[in-house]
Amino acid sequence: MRLEGGIPLPKMADVTPHVKRLAIEGTLSGTELAQIGQVLKTVSRVVDFFDGLQDKALELRRLYAIVAELVHLPDVTRRLSMSVTDDGRLTDEASPELKRIRRRITQIEGSVRSQMNGYTRGKQAKYLSETLVTIRDDRYVLPVKAEYKNHFGGIVHDQSASGLTLYIEPEAVVSENNRLREAQIAERQEERRILLELSNLLRPYQDDISANATVLGHLDFINAKARYAHEIKATEPLLSAENHVNLRQARHPLIDQKKVVANDIEIGGDYKAIVVTGPNTGGKTITLKTLGLTQLMAQSGLFIPANENSQVGLFDEVFADIGDEQSIEQNLSTFSSHMDNIAAILKAATDHSLILLDEVGAGTDPQEGAALAMAILDNVGTIGSEVIATTHYPELKAYGTTDQKPSMPAWSLTKKH
Repeated sequence: MRLEGGIPLPKMADVTPHVKRLAIEGTLSGTELAQIGQVLKTVSRVVDFFDGLQDKALELRRLYAIVAELVHLPDVTRRLSMSVTDDGRLTDEASPELKRIRRRITQIEGSVRSQMNGYTRGKQAKYLSETLVTIRDDRYVLPVKAEYKNHFGGIVHDQSASGLTLYIEPEAVVSENNRLREAQIAERQEERRILLELSNLLRPYQDDISANATVLGHLDFINAKARYAHEIKATEPLLSAENHVNLRQARHPLIDQKKVVANDIEIGGDYKAIVVTGPNTGGKTITLKTLGLTQLMAQSGLFIPANENSQVGLFDEVFADIGDEQSIEQNLSTFSSHMDNIAAILKAATDHSLILLDEVGAGTDPQEGAALAMAILDNVGTIGSEVIATTHYPELKAYGTTDQKPSMPAWSLTKKH
């Protein structure tokens, strides 16, 4: 991205339905062939692009191996490029017969137009509603005033809404129009034959086309990750198998990067449990979300919005019970659901899990809530998970700084402002 502007990938359509039609012996349309051709041409460009990077001795950890999975089909790609335009029209080069038919159509159209233009420019123009040549039923016609409908002879194909104009094919051009119509029918038949031929050409490569589309989709995802990392000034994190998390000036990825307040967050080394306290709107919940999102971003292969040399863990699960404070009535109605959620977390958590609890024990009597919160954190300590909990309870703050049970993990008390 920095050196070359990213992998050269255009916007492409999903070709999965087209490949399925090939599998059932279907004939693809020009548009479908063009979209498959776009995939194959992109494969060629991507392969050439990475060959160039290798020639420059640019080291990449994984991309060369991913690109090596692409199946380059130069002959098929060349035939499609020669036969079908990007918008799905068959070119004159699709077959010698199609080229010959289209040349004939052009010649006949020129002859018909020349005759018709003679009517619009000569003395007979006075019999026309407009001095132009138009088409009805795929045949060239003149807009003739109704009172002169017999002047040109020929065939009436249509009339205006008012009935004052009749669209007439003059008798003098009927035979030429017939020749043109025959050529157009021949063109359509040849186009159908070519579409079937190109579909049969692709049929043996169904699996290769599908695999190529999948790899290109993955490369497009990698492009997107790089662009997103650049946009939020993200960095590559270090990975800790021991789940020692040390985020340097971590920022919530969904908050405007010009306004977000960065925080250092450390857990898993000296501290396996942290209680975060502070006033309302002080940033406690955002700190939880920042840690959770940053950790999940890293484990999804994304760079993280934090300074360089930040470290993340490799957790088997990241559990969260996070919800904004609400009114007493709503808290009373949601308390049981929060407890159900926490009970499910405690049942599924392991010593390789990260647990995030927002206002743990809230929504009930303060003394009972504080005792409940202590019991929950005791249980987490027994499991051995890393945990961060926010609270307003003075009892829990004191518990976080004074607990000295040998079975409990080390604690840290952090104030947010």
